[in-house]
Amino acid sequence: MKNRILLLLTFFAISFNSYSQEGIPVYFDYLSDNYYLVFPSMAGIGEGGKIRATIRKQWFNVDEAPNLQTLNAHFRVGDSDSGIGAIMYNDANGYHSQTGFKMTYAHHLRMGGDDVRVLNQLSFGLSVGYLQSRLDESEFRSVIPDPVINGADNSVGYFNIDFGMSYNFGDSYAHVAVLNALGSSRDLYSVLEIDNVKRYVISAGHIFGRNEWQIEPSVLFQLTDYTKEKTIDFNGKVYRDVDFGRVWGGVSYRRSFDGAQFLSNGTFGQQRLQLITPIIGANIKNFMVSYNYSYQMGDIRFDNGGFHQITIGYDFGQSERKYDCYCPAAQ
Repeated sequence: MKNRILLLLTFFAISFNSYSQEGIPVYFDYLSDNYYLVFPSMAGIGEGGKIRATIRKQWFNVDEAPNLQTLNAHFRVGDSDSGIGAIMYNDANGYHSQTGFKMTYAHHLRMGGDDVRVLNQLSFGLSVGYLQSRLDESEFRSVIPDPVINGADNSVGYFNIDFGMSYNFGDSYAHVAVLNALGSSRDLYSVLEIDNVKRYVISAGHIFGRNEWQIEPSVLFQLTDYTKEKTIDFNGKVYRDVDFGRVWGGVSYRRSFDGAQFLSNGTFGQQRLQLITPIIGANIKNFMVSYNYSYQMGDIRFDNGGFHQITIGYDFGQSERKYDCYCPAAQ
């Protein structure tokens, strides 16, 4: 019974910390000029290409706490309207882990006008990925045999696809994506079998300012189809151009539309997921580095520590600003 409880707690911990989703969780590294990690239509969005690597660690003082590593690269194919990209990732949480990769093709359509300095582009993208999900029960011990626990190192793999669309017009942008669009059933948890979880993600934003300072408000909404969970991010970033490149910082506030009930001192309460995430970064010539720290608000928390994430990147293939706008994702 103890091991069954442990398995259930592991299962629900995965659901809570990854919002019940398969594939790469949507954390806040997209704010580090890393929208391709979420939206396949952003592959090769600019003239050159971008490489991004992220490391995320939760609760440093907790053994086998959730951690995530991603590596992605994308670029425009020559002078064509096509972009390609690839993503590799590893996501571990206690006894459960998943690794995978995605390959992406995107097509970018220029919309109206003869002035090539005006950014007016509609983009479509499709990613095909393979995910290997693993549950290691080899260290589970039970005095009373439990049919749910077989003591094996269980692993199962399957394919899935993501697709999406982006529209960039000057200093404004909007993105939409459907992630894990295929319903591929798996047999990993024995009686706890679930299907891959389809997610809908929508984002929009605008950048104000053309001089040394710029301000970028944006919003990102997520809906998980299987569990009907919904979250929304409200983001604000400030940029400053300097001699060596650009420095920037901001803050994101994530709130869930759904709450969980809890009992404290004989009184029932309800709490919704709330995360506050400050982020700082710098572009030094072709290199980029950023750091964000997510703090979970509310009375009920697993640990007082927060979630740390570092992103490093490199931009290549573009020697000067192509468009007459302040649009970091497309430059």
